[in-house]
Amino acid sequence: MNIMTRPYKESDLAEMIEIWNEVVEAGNAFPQEDRLDLDSGAEFFSAQSETAVAVDENENILGLYILHPNNIGRCGHIANASFAVNSDFRGRHVGEKLVRSCIDSAGRLGFKALQFNAVVESNISARRLYEHLGFIQLGVIKNGFRMKDGSFENICPYYIEITKD
Repeated sequence: MNIMTRPYKESDLAEMIEIWNEVVEAGNAFPQEDRLDLDSGAEFFSAQSETAVAVDENENILGLYILHPNNIGRCGHIANASFAVNSDFRGRHVGEKLVRSCIDSAGRLGFKALQFNAVVESNISARRLYEHLGFIQLGVIKNGFRMKDGSFENICPYYIEITKD
């Protein structure tokens, strides 16, 4: 499968929202609890520093990422991102393509580092990918994530410095 990333288009929104909501509904990765609809999704995705999609050769949306500052002012040079992959395409390197693209975009936008604040400890596939790509785990925040069932799980923040080639 040939996977490409590109900035999202308005015509992508319905598929993007479906993928995003799938992750929100699972309740084990995103801090968000509210589903997006077409209006809130359009506003949410357009408010990011960058929103991009992974597509196949037929322009099917396989996944997406959002990229934005992790904080403001003196910490505004550190980016944060979230990734969502359609469950039908997980395990096919879509996430890796998205993360690599996101790192490149963060550098192009002038960010000096990319930090993930709330990687759920049991999200082994994401953690392995981040570590494979050179991200460093900053520690563990005990019971930092409330799962959909109400239980709590540790979160593992990660970061990577962004270097210009």
